[in-house]
Amino acid sequence: MIKKLILAILISLPSMAFAQKFGVVDYQTIMMDMPEIKEMQATIDASSKKYEEEYKNLTDKFNKEFNDFQALPEDTPQSIKDRRAQELQELEQKSQQFLVNAQQELQQQQQRLLAPIQERVRQAIETVGREGTFTFIFEKTQPVFVGTDAVDVTSQVRTKLGI
Repeated sequence: MIKKLILAILISLPSMAFAQKFGVVDYQTIMMDMPEIKEMQATIDASSKKYEEEYKNLTDKFNKEFNDFQALPEDTPQSIKDRRAQELQELEQKSQQFLVNAQQELQQQQQRLLAPIQERVRQAIETVGREGTFTFIFEKTQPVFVGTDAVDVTSQVRTKLGI
């Protein structure tokens, strides 16, 4: 009984291997052609510009305070110089923290805006895979080897997405 089962499996394995259908897709090209990507980039660029303007304001304030500090008369009491130096240091720290926060917020915004676009492309690839009865669809730019029997489904995915 077990020998017959093993024999049946061994006989059916080669035929199952030939029944598999593989595809490749150029995910990056599809993503770059999505109209939503251009909208997302415009939104991020606008946010980035606001952060740059605010950082410029912080830098201008620091430079003004620094120039004022350097212009203090020599007879200025040390306690006033120390307080001004500490204020300058605090301004520098605030400016650096602002840069870190701005970068993190821009990354979060990009991830938030990118997620639905990626999901839409993933669903289109999945639909093409189901409709074409593919066993696997691989990213075209990353495989080690793609044989002649692998089907490039990039154009089908683009059609599903309307691009």
